[in-house]
Amino acid sequence: MDTDVLVVGAGPTGLTLANELRVAGVPVVLADKLSQRSTLSKAGGVQSRTQEAFDQRGLLEPLLANGNHPVGTAHFAGITLPLTRDRHAQPWRSIPQVVIEEFLERHLAAHDIHVRRDHELTGLAQDDDGVTATFASGGVVRSRYLVAADGGRSTVRSLLGAEFPGRPGTMTSVAADVRLGGADRAMTHARSEDGHWVSVFPLGTDTRGRPLRRLALGGPGRSLPRDVPVTEEEIREGLRVVFGSRVELLELRYARRITNAARQAARYRHGRVFLAGDAAHVHLPIGAQGMNTGIQDALNLGWKLGAAVRGWAPEHLLDTYHAERHPVGAAVLRNVQAQSLLMDQQGTGDPDLAAAKGLFAALAELREVQHHLDDVLSGMGIRYPMPGSDDQPLVGLPAPDQHLGPVRSHELLRCGRGLLIDPADRFGEVAGRWRDRVDRVGQGTDAEPMLIRPDGYVCWAGDPDGLRAALGHWFGSQN
Repeated sequence: MDTDVLVVGAGPTGLTLANELRVAGVPVVLADKLSQRSTLSKAGGVQSRTQEAFDQRGLLEPLLANGNHPVGTAHFAGITLPLTRDRHAQPWRSIPQVVIEEFLERHLAAHDIHVRRDHELTGLAQDDDGVTATFASGGVVRSRYLVAADGGRSTVRSLLGAEFPGRPGTMTSVAADVRLGGADRAMTHARSEDGHWVSVFPLGTDTRGRPLRRLALGGPGRSLPRDVPVTEEEIREGLRVVFGSRVELLELRYARRITNAARQAARYRHGRVFLAGDAAHVHLPIGAQGMNTGIQDALNLGWKLGAAVRGWAPEHLLDTYHAERHPVGAAVLRNVQAQSLLMDQQGTGDPDLAAAKGLFAALAELREVQHHLDDVLSGMGIRYPMPGSDDQPLVGLPAPDQHLGPVRSHELLRCGRGLLIDPADRFGEVAGRWRDRVDRVGQGTDAEPMLIRPDGYVCWAGDPDGLRAALGHWFGSQN
């Protein structure tokens, strides 16, 4: 074997997965067909759960120190959700994908993991022992497992012949990074009476401290083929239709046309090959949910691959990647499609649709509705199906960041091991059997007892009689 895991694609998903494997102590090769890292911002927001996961690996603080990353307010279908702003320790932040990629690539390089660029995959074959990947250069990499993180037009998925059902794009809209004059910082969504619309979100500042914005626009007659270049005049005219002379384009830094295609791989696992990120699911980029969902795919899969390589994974563990993440991806596609419909991105002016959105907007003023939508968008409401979760409200959810004397529980997850919080010092004997993969902490504190997986999800709480079964289910046989 040349390596234990080959990750194809060095976007946020692939880079995050490579770091998870590093934390697990597993050799990894990260290959990308591009000759250099993309300079395009692409996605622009990082949700609360993703930030928590970065904190659990010690990455959040240095990432936030890497520039100006303003906090934003969540929205659903252009309807702002102000009552959600202070619900989580880490609120939604504007951190462009290009910044995250650069940060993660530098972090990996500091640990002597370097992206192999100019590596275009052309073939793969798997057998009972591993996967053989062939590249256009003639190079061959043999690995135990391969993960496709190579985007919506995934070569790996194509070579597998994997089913990718769903809907092709039926329209396009414009996404651009710009500097604007006259734009209010609080500005988010605006629409003209004839159906033209503009969305504006903060993207931090350029090197001279000037505010940058992520701009999206569309409406009647604005759905053009993806290969038609976006011009400055097109953006100026789109702004003029909605804002008149109040807002002007000062600089266009990057623009592309995006579609509302919605597809999801039927299976995330194909033997020793796994699909993650946009290789597994594509949809209209609303709320950066594609990037965040891909990063969460990587966090879910990384520790499980690590356990498999190191020989202690229960037989079913790798299958739980599809079982847990496929429903999450399907739910994201549904909420994005619902938002796209309610936003009437084609500017049809359909009165029935306007009535539905009006009713939805009225409901969205309710605190409970805003909190539900926030759970959907932020990732904090994701609950994985787990044994013992029926009568335990914490099991399956992201673990709260508890204070355990001088440290936080999130800090103790940075080594990539399981974590048993045992404040009453009751479980030393049973936990000792898994001491090589689970740390027992919190004795003498007033913390809540719980067992936390390496990806930060609670997999046991409450019933003392269920702890041994939970340890065996998630962390393998006893020593």
